[in-house]
Amino acid sequence: VQLQASGGGLVQAGGSLRLSCEASGRLFSGFTMSWYRQEPGKLRELIAQITPTNSTIYAESVKGRFTISRDNAKNTVYLEMNRLKHEDTAVYRCNALYFADRYWGQGTLVTVSS
Repeated sequence: VQLQASGGGLVQAGGSLRLSCEASGRLFSGFTMSWYRQEPGKLRELIAQITPTNSTIYAESVKGRFTISRDNAKNTVYLEMNRLKHEDTAVYRCNALYFADRYWGQGTLVTVSS
């Protein structure tokens, strides 16, 4: 499984971005998909997750501002990020989990200017 993330960039505080992560393969609908982020010198943080049944969880730091969704027909998971803050600046990576197998996409940098 290969994951291709896109959508990062530079945005002003208060603005919005939408990240996308497209997966290869035919098992996407069975994956639990997640978005993580990591700032330099800090631990990687799970910020949003969506299961095959569309149950979602969010980190407290993004709850109410970020929305994770999936389109199984397009093998793609999205992260809609609104009311962005400077502290949301990080490299964002998508992750796919299928039973015990975990796959990572490359990171996409989100920079929020204050």
